[in-house]
Amino acid sequence: MLCMPKGLSFRTQADNRDPQLHSFIITREDGSRTYGFVLTFYEEVTSKQICTAMQTLYQMHNAEQYSSVCASSSCSMDSLASSIDDADATSLAKLQRYNSYDISRDTLYVSKCICLITPLPFMQACKKFLIQLYKAVTSQQPPPLPLESYIHNILYEVPLPPPGRSLKFYGVYEPIICQRPGPNELPLSDYPLREVFELLGLENLVQVFTCVLLEMQILLYSQDYQRLMTVAEGITTLLFPFQWQHVYVPILPASLLHFLDAPVPYLMGLQSKEGTDRSKLELPQEANLCFVDIDNHFIELPEEFPQFPNKLEFIQEISEVLLQFGIPPEGNLHCSDSATKLKNLVLSDLVNDKNGNIPSNALNMYELLKGNETIARLQALAKRTGVTMEKMTISTPLTEEKDGKLSCEELELRDYKLNVQLREVFANRFTQLFADYEAFVIQAAPDMESWLTNREQMQNFDKASFLSDQPEPYLPFLSHFIETQMFATFIDNKIMSQWEEKDPFLRVFDSRIEKIRLYNVRAPALRTSNYQKCSTLKEAAQSIEQRLMKIDHTAIHPHLLDMKIGQGKYEQGFFPKLQSDVLATGPTNNNRWASRSASTQRRKDRLRQHSEHIALDNDMREKYMQEARSLGKNLRQPKLSDLSPAVIAQTNWKFVEGLLKECRMKTKRMLVEKMGHEAVELGHGEANITGLEENTLIASLCDLLERIWSHGLQVKQGKSALWSHLLQYQEREEKQEHSAESPVGGGTERRKSDTGITLPTLRVSLIQDMRHVQNMSEIKTDVGRARAWIRLSLEKKLLSQHLKQLLSNQALAKKLYKRYAFLRCEEEREQFLYHLLSLNAVDYFCFTSVFTTIMIPYRSVIIPIKKLSNAITTSNPWMCVSGELGDSGVMQIPKNHLEMTFECQNLGKLTTVQIGHDNSGLLAKWLVDCVMVRNEITGHTYKFPCGRWLGKGVDDGSLERILIGELVSSTSDEELGKQCRTPPQQKSPTVTRRLSITSLTGRNTKPNAGQIQEGIGEAVNNIVKHFHKPEKERGSLTILLCGENGLVAALEQVFHHGFKSARIFHKNVFIWDFIEKAVAYFETSDQIGDNEEALLLQRSSCKTFCHYVNAINTAPRNIGKDGKFQILVCLGTRDHLLSQWIPLLAECPPITRMYEENALLRDRMTVNSLIRVLQTLQDFNIILEGSLIKGVDV
Repeated sequence: MLCMPKGLSFRTQADNRDPQLHSFIITREDGSRTYGFVLTFYEEVTSKQICTAMQTLYQMHNAEQYSSVCASSSCSMDSLASSIDDADATSLAKLQRYNSYDISRDTLYVSKCICLITPLPFMQACKKFLIQLYKAVTSQQPPPLPLESYIHNILYEVPLPPPGRSLKFYGVYEPIICQRPGPNELPLSDYPLREVFELLGLENLVQVFTCVLLEMQILLYSQDYQRLMTVAEGITTLLFPFQWQHVYVPILPASLLHFLDAPVPYLMGLQSKEGTDRSKLELPQEANLCFVDIDNHFIELPEEFPQFPNKLEFIQEISEVLLQFGIPPEGNLHCSDSATKLKNLVLSDLVNDKNGNIPSNALNMYELLKGNETIARLQALAKRTGVTMEKMTISTPLTEEKDGKLSCEELELRDYKLNVQLREVFANRFTQLFADYEAFVIQAAPDMESWLTNREQMQNFDKASFLSDQPEPYLPFLSHFIETQMFATFIDNKIMSQWEEKDPFLRVFDSRIEKIRLYNVRAPALRTSNYQKCSTLKEAAQSIEQRLMKIDHTAIHPHLLDMKIGQGKYEQGFFPKLQSDVLATGPTNNNRWASRSASTQRRKDRLRQHSEHIALDNDMREKYMQEARSLGKNLRQPKLSDLSPAVIAQTNWKFVEGLLKECRMKTKRMLVEKMGHEAVELGHGEANITGLEENTLIASLCDLLERIWSHGLQVKQGKSALWSHLLQYQEREEKQEHSAESPVGGGTERRKSDTGITLPTLRVSLIQDMRHVQNMSEIKTDVGRARAWIRLSLEKKLLSQHLKQLLSNQALAKKLYKRYAFLRCEEEREQFLYHLLSLNAVDYFCFTSVFTTIMIPYRSVIIPIKKLSNAITTSNPWMCVSGELGDSGVMQIPKNHLEMTFECQNLGKLTTVQIGHDNSGLLAKWLVDCVMVRNEITGHTYKFPCGRWLGKGVDDGSLERILIGELVSSTSDEELGKQCRTPPQQKSPTVTRRLSITSLTGRNTKPNAGQIQEGIGEAVNNIVKHFHKPEKERGSLTILLCGENGLVAALEQVFHHGFKSARIFHKNVFIWDFIEKAVAYFETSDQIGDNEEALLLQRSSCKTFCHYVNAINTAPRNIGKDGKFQILVCLGTRDHLLSQWIPLLAECPPITRMYEENALLRDRMTVNSLIRVLQTLQDFNIILEGSLIKGVDV
């Protein structure tokens, strides 16, 4: 199955019968790999029976083809020997010419292969040995010794070269050299990276490499098996020090195509048939798929994946290495017009030169590449890198055999050098990115046994601290990467290394980090995104050159064996039947590679146990292969849908169990991170979550849901399996709704109270949420729509409920999914929905914060205190809603209406509402209790408490107020309905702050001096803590300044303490009256200071204070006195002036007339303490929301 993935192949003398080399890989249970190298060639069929049967099959096939041509219908049957071009199949003559076999005229050949199995990827050495063996079979002269001698020699007498040494052994005709890197060098990799870069191109390769690092599903696609293997091995080699942990099948046999249904990350290779269009290739899932069409130099990338750090500089450094070896960075030169031009040039020189020698031609490389559509990019890249390519010498010596050998060795050495230099560049990137990783590894267990027992519950790596230490541009990639299985395994290996022998990859990586520290000492805090090039390229190339030039060991020569005479007789063109008894035994204890280190095996076993919930279990892979072998005799391919329920259960329970376990881990991580410090106190690990990390975890959840919905699909429709399911559900539901519609229905959605001032209940509807997403013109793809719908459902705390509703339609689930699919395993499905339900415990804004440019409908309701004022004002009211992302602008509220809807660009989390009116009409005065605003898409409802009058001659005379919002938490429709109704009066804002309505509601107990000072300290402390959080974690500064327990409220308490009377001659007196009296005093008097410097400072502070107060008074806004005081505090905080203004106010004469002697402002110690507390805000750059200070020009 691996040596001949397509099975036997027949050819005639008219077909191409060149030998083909390909390789394969077998991954064992302990994670170790075995490599196979296969040379496929064609041998003449000597059996007359087979030839006669083949002719009969051809005649039957041609008759069927002819009838289909006559009927003008296309035939889909594959040809047995060579395919017919449908476009040319227009006549029987052409048909017979392209697709015929005549036993009397044609010679029939059948494919045969020689395979060599090795423990390490010695590709070049194995390739040479197999080619020499093939030459021995096809040459006119028999080989010097029987073939058994050479095979016995390589099996039993050629040892593995020791690390850091080279070994020479002998093939049939020539010696062969192989080498092995030393213990501190990069691990062995013999696959030529030159081919990988030529096949994909540099930029494509870096993108695919990033997808592999982020553990997406990677599907390689090519007609050539060796290309699949070369690209797969090349990319996984570049991952050092990390290792791919998931399904790895570089060549997927036809009988195992159902592996593509695996809902796990994979790296697989699929052979393409000639002429097959990519669009006809049906894949189970494409939402998270990176599709690599190797032959056509084309890749399809998943949506929304982050770029590799310093990608441009990284590409530039690699291109410099490639250009040194004459490889254009865009790759694929051999397929371009310029390559044809180059080939023709070489051929014309060959014709002109009678001796067959081509002279070295100094060619202008850019001249050769003229007409190539990517040349502009290449030139720009070369210019940036500083590489000059004015002239490039291209020499292709087709000389005599000796020179040819030399040339071949030189090319091989160049490939080895290029390989190691490219790998050094990639390894250097990881060394720079993770130079300080050890500082963040958490060694939580005292011994290995306890660590293994509690592995899943333990935090092994301080992710939050690690990310906070990284440069900002690296975060999108790193936050995704540290969540991967390959990174988790790397950290596990690090922890295990304190009890066991170090993993070889880890040992080399750690030694490189040590080297960096010796050469350039830098503190972890000084992380920058400056790109540092690799400095070990020459050194790496020299070490490999020295090994190949100076041979360290030579193996025993092949020799005659004790064989039976007459067997294995040489016959040109036919591989002889080997004497198995001679090859069955060899010298004892020489199979060195079979015995592996016990500690390494133990470690790999344990790590496999902990990662099998993500990786495809090797036992299961073996079962698939056994199954394929046993069913291979049947004509049709084995598919899971054809098997018995028992076999399906056996082969799929690992997938189902793995998906469920992954869901449990992901939801737990999201909950723990979001809950923050509470979770830490409960013993759940890390302290906080960044906005970026939260986004990464949610993207990871989206990916998991796509994989679950892709598992066991009957027929794939569209790139997103989840969205396809949703669309079909929507179609069915809308048909039922349409048929069930009646004239009576329709008005049940809105539920209003008798007074008509309640927010109507927002109906919970899966279909409605889908329509919201479908109306978003910014999203163009099904994958994008599915992710938006998941984010919206998660933000609304309806994800589990919606998915349960979706899966409740069992008829649809049976139609879409095979019986072994995850979504049809009832018990696991219920557990999965339960895990998702746990996410309702925390608030997410993952939809609002990501889709910032969409238009969103909002609904607002103004709730007045009807017992004390009119429900509706006769004036013209207006409102402006502001959020973290912008504001709605001033909107007129329709007369005699308390409710309105409006649509505007996403405002983000709502922060303030400005409400006011023009004071016209007889009943202009208005006592507003609160304003409710709801986002009609996400359902988030905000309450903006007021509890104040709007109108001239009442309260503080304000016609306009700025209200600060708070999110109303709602867990059900009923609760939401309750919370939206008019709240009881005791829930109105704090009475001590609302002096104007004390006569209406009765005085509460006034806070004492100690409580007021504590309130000030707490308000300032909250602002300090706000600025010490990472920027993306900060909440709303507006609430900390103007909210219920904010700085403005705390300072109001200070200014109210000891205020002589709130009413003088039946007229309300406010703090602002005291402020204005102080300004009048400052403007008319000359201050007397202790010294000149203090006097100047005091005059300057007085002048600034007067300027700010006058600017607020003259602003074109109808703000009341309390509102003006709020603006003054906000501006003073922003410009760091509060600590200068407080002593001025405490010492001005009006204070003695307006405040009692025991007032806080008249106590020197209290004032000094207040000044010190306010000075702690000096260090912060405070930016005020525009709605707070609109129209005030200072």
